[in-house]
Amino acid sequence: MQFPDRPLSDLRAAPPLSRRANRRGSGRCQARLLAWLVASAGALAGCGGGTTSADEAAVARPQSAATASRAADQAVAEVTGPGELKSATRIGLVRAIDIRAAVQAEDTLVAQVAPVYEVASYRLTYLTSDGQGKPVVASGLISLPIKFPGARSPVISYQHGTLFKDAEAPSNHAVASEPTLIMASLGYIVVAADYVGYGASKGVQHPYLLAEPAAAAVVDLLTAARTWRQRNGVTDNGQLYLLGYSEGGHATAAAHRALQAGNSVHKAQLVGSAPGAGPLHVTLTLDAALTRVREANWLLGALIKPGFLSHLGSSVRNEVRRQMLNALIPDDADVSFQSTFLDLYLADDSGGLDRQCNVHDWTPATPLRLFHGRADQTVPYVASRFALQTMQARGAGQVSLTDCPAAPSSHLGCVAPYFAFALGQLAGSARDL
Repeated sequence: MQFPDRPLSDLRAAPPLSRRANRRGSGRCQARLLAWLVASAGALAGCGGGTTSADEAAVARPQSAATASRAADQAVAEVTGPGELKSATRIGLVRAIDIRAAVQAEDTLVAQVAPVYEVASYRLTYLTSDGQGKPVVASGLISLPIKFPGARSPVISYQHGTLFKDAEAPSNHAVASEPTLIMASLGYIVVAADYVGYGASKGVQHPYLLAEPAAAAVVDLLTAARTWRQRNGVTDNGQLYLLGYSEGGHATAAAHRALQAGNSVHKAQLVGSAPGAGPLHVTLTLDAALTRVREANWLLGALIKPGFLSHLGSSVRNEVRRQMLNALIPDDADVSFQSTFLDLYLADDSGGLDRQCNVHDWTPATPLRLFHGRADQTVPYVASRFALQTMQARGAGQVSLTDCPAAPSSHLGCVAPYFAFALGQLAGSARDL
């Protein structure tokens, strides 16, 4: 199955982002941009946003014979333990016309696309593991395009960037301007984990940049969402894509690696992933953060440098730790961040960082398309370039790195171009839109 490159020149330039990356984020279809989308939606009257009403958005409605038959084809055993579905709550329905208006806004993150469908969203709670490997009930969002009965859809697992406010987590912020709903309006079933520490698990420390719990939150939600869809006769078409930017890029690569190493049904469905500006090499990312601390405090900077942090006195080390945390996490955050990643770094524990954080040194068996801006000062470009080189040295033939075309190609400035890139990647292979 192909997950081909599609040059950004195939898409119109997206406007630069005018707000921070973690704020994810009428009428006619734009055939030149997404002709594949319009063709797949040809049964609709023009691009009017679907033909089902709000009442029909409730998944619990009676199934047609075709829907029931297709649901039976996807029947899965009920899961206990990780991935176990605990509850499902309907959030509501968003009209296609409202999503179109959001796409046309100046600060949209997903531009130059043609929303077609109304979108129904649900909050799922499910069992996963926290940063200590202990069971925890977490939450996530599933957004569904309202199509004709029996219609199938590809699945996107979307991993959000770093959020400092719980109110911005996917299942707490299912509004028309969110990438989750915009992508669902294009015909995808979109699943988005809140991550541990947000939503239903608020108060638990968020295992920031720890690969295993990040992957678990994603994969376990995919399992819970599959159970929910099977119970309700919502059928996918067997295609799964992983997308995410910044911390979401790290979580995307971690989930891709975990799926490949496991034996879940999702492994066979994975078409590919597109991690954007992700700190796949956390060590290099923290080197850049340390450089910013040194530049801001020349006296402290004269005392510290990477590789010798474990030799610092306790008072200097505590000050370095405080300043690095302040550089990464604002004081007004209402989410608690687990600092294991930073403690390993300050201990010069490169082995621990490789085991627990870094996701650059493995061999993807399905396409992995990296995207990064060369002028990124938040997550340095070298983090993606080093991942590319390391994977290729291992013999990976389906890994690529695309440079962000924005000027400047900063971390925030490349968010909107990332979505244009990612949707362009999917356009070459996604079916049933």
